Amino acid sequence: MVDVLSGHQVIAFDLETTGISTRNDKIVQVALIGAAADGTSINYDVVINPQRPIPSGASKVHGIYDSDVKGKPIFKHLAEELFELMDGSVIVGHNARRFDMPLLENEFFRCGLIPPKPLVVLDTLEAVRRLRIPRPHNLGAQCAMHGIDLSNAHDAAADAAASLLLLWKVMRDHPSSFRRSLPDIEYWLINGEARKDESQLGRALSDLQSLDEKGRIKLDQGTIIIAFGRHRGKDLKTIFNEDPRYVDWLLSPNGVEDSNAREKMRAFISEFRI
Repeated sequence: MVDVLSGHQVIAFDLETTGISTRNDKIVQVALIGAAADGTSINYDVVINPQRPIPSGASKVHGIYDSDVKGKPIFKHLAEELFELMDGSVIVGHNARRFDMPLLENEFFRCGLIPPKPLVVLDTLEAVRRLRIPRPHNLGAQCAMHGIDLSNAHDAAADAAASLLLLWKVMRDHPSSFRRSLPDIEYWLINGEARKDESQLGRALSDLQSLDEKGRIKLDQGTIIIAFGRHRGKDLKTIFNEDPRYVDWLLSPNGVEDSNAREKMRAFISEFRI
């Protein structure tokens, strides 16, 4: 684990929210626990005013009530520092890919802002399922199984720290599964199979013509191929149909830095956008 994460900012991430809808609910607490690339400790734990009443059911879970958020900052006032901490980082979380990250992204979109793009998301829920570790797979049960104290469950900071320790223990106990690059670990967690450059393209990504200076956007017989990130190896049309918000990010300077490549991508999209 030390080798593959060396030189990267690694942050465990967890949210407490007004509910379980990634589209409609809002954040009431965010915690980022970890370390910068130079080893400097990161301990960010903030209560946020969601600007709406917190349902009693949610408050009973995380213990945050309307009186606790009164006078606290709203999300928009914290967005910049959250972006700076998370963009380009290795993000660790339990069910982070399906819940915490989409909900966070929607908070950014509501503010008219581009959300942070982690280097990778290492989801411990995906990890325990991929490794077929016995159920139950919720964070509390997995922590108990791996000897991790989680006495403050459903506190964002406690849950974030626990997920980071859980990842460490899972990687320690199953080292052969993590002897690969970070992008390949993420791909394996999501898809359960080894990444191959060739896939349906017939040629390796490295053999294709590059549209940008960094070689992250490729051209294959008139089709634009994304050669990095979680959709690596897919064509732009497929990504647009599966994950349109990711395409929005790609077309921003934070996604693809080369402005000429972005213009070619926009022109390509305009041909099939309905």
